[in-house]
Amino acid sequence: MKLPIKPAIFYPTLSIVILVFVWEATIRLSGWSEQVFPGPVIVFKAFLELLLDGTLFNHSVASLYRVTVGFYLAAILGIPLGILLGMHRVANSMVNPIVQFLRPISPLAWIPLAMLWFGIGDNPAIFLIFLSSFFSLVVATAIAVRTINPIYFQVAANFNFSGKETITKVVIPAITPDVVTALRLTIAVAWLVVVAAEMIAVQSGLGYLILDSRNALRMDYVMVGMIVIGFIGLFLDLIMQKLSKQDWLATR
Repeated sequence: MKLPIKPAIFYPTLSIVILVFVWEATIRLSGWSEQVFPGPVIVFKAFLELLLDGTLFNHSVASLYRVTVGFYLAAILGIPLGILLGMHRVANSMVNPIVQFLRPISPLAWIPLAMLWFGIGDNPAIFLIFLSSFFSLVVATAIAVRTINPIYFQVAANFNFSGKETITKVVIPAITPDVVTALRLTIAVAWLVVVAAEMIAVQSGLGYLILDSRNALRMDYVMVGMIVIGFIGLFLDLIMQKLSKQDWLATR
């Protein structure tokens, strides 16, 4: 039997419908108060309320701005450093221990210092997002460089490529698929961190919306914030998937 709509649309839509039914059934069978666990209808009304008065849009834009700035800074600084560490053993021996020491430290552990250094506002959240992405990108890029087929470098030497030409014509095309995969993974982590950071260091964003709504005992607003976070995270992942499938990506 042929589906009336594309499977790529049908199955995700079906899963969301099933999830909503399970959500409603759980509320009805559990006996929980709507103030404790709001149902789909109540949450949808809260969503419309926050959407129409602009609150949801403003908080979403604030969160996306912080993620974008922090993530781009991490990529701009982390990928070149990873290329350097991957190509030069001495630099790797000196810097890699520091990277491996700092990488396991949760970005949330930096919150007290970030607030002391940058105060309240966008800067501490951007700093935390930067930390959550930077070290992972450095390590992933360095590993990708070290796994390049040595024949490529031999060919570059035969053609008398300069260091710049070797990087632009050999290294970058070869590592692009792996780097894009690393970007996809790190942006998900960055999105997780911004929500946590906004609960402490700023007064806007989806994380702040959830915290403020909890303090006001508006669990419907809390769930709206959670749902929007999930959908934006899904959207960001889809963007990275599309990027990873572009024809211009080189293959080894």
